[in-house]
Amino acid sequence: MNSTDTSRTKDKAFRILGISTTVGCVLILAVFIGFIIYQGMERLSWEFLVSLPSRFAEQSGIYTAWIGTLWVLVLTTLISFPLGVGAGIYLEEYGKKNKLAKFLEINIANLAGVPSVIYGLLGLEAFVRIMKMGNSILAGSLTLALLILPIIIVSTREAISAVPSSIRDASNALGASKWQTIWHQILPASFGGILTGVILALSRAVGETAPLIVVGALAYVPFAPQGPMDEFTVLPIQIFNWVSRPQHEFVINAAAAIIVLLFITFLMNGIAVYLRNRWQNKMNW
Repeated sequence: MNSTDTSRTKDKAFRILGISTTVGCVLILAVFIGFIIYQGMERLSWEFLVSLPSRFAEQSGIYTAWIGTLWVLVLTTLISFPLGVGAGIYLEEYGKKNKLAKFLEINIANLAGVPSVIYGLLGLEAFVRIMKMGNSILAGSLTLALLILPIIIVSTREAISAVPSSIRDASNALGASKWQTIWHQILPASFGGILTGVILALSRAVGETAPLIVVGALAYVPFAPQGPMDEFTVLPIQIFNWVSRPQHEFVINAAAAIIVLLFITFLMNGIAVYLRNRWQNKMNW
């Protein structure tokens, strides 16, 4: 067997290994999701969505949890979107390419991999104790905004850098200023990628539990929050609370809540994919 045949055999073996691994992972994920749906569908109903939590499993619902999740998601978006996109634009378009810029790039990329509980400890000290926000939705939203800011900054920079330089050159040749070029040419061309990164970052924030537990999100809240300074709970914490109880009925409730959380996550990821494909089809470079 010559070297060419050996290379082809290795390529074929690697292809088989890759396909087998992929199929195995998908099957395991399908089994887990199927088991959750099998357990939770019997409990999933309109009453379950609009009922308050209770010590009786049959009467307990996720109303306060999904309202709290909605509050946190909206506030996190309002905080992280302008800051992350603005920082990405500055670093990519205005920042000088020197050692300091390279140092910032490395640290921003590293921050995206920091465990979420570390951000929870930072939020506890900065927002809960120093700024005295207490166990409020705003404190939790600010903490999650810090968590996803590196992801938004990196995705914004990648989307902007993917815009062909000819667009910048053509705009500058027509006499447009740097900001006019960014606002009217660069951002519209890269907005699909930016929006995809933002939505994927938010879909991660939706499922985070550790930072919210650290900043004081409660496992049991008998009322739906009415404002950003109210106490709150979210779906992941409600699920954790139910699965930690010995009664099997609460495990069924947790499975139903997981279905709702999975639906929110899949919906956000689907929207991100749709927007990315739509923007790519609109841009003809």
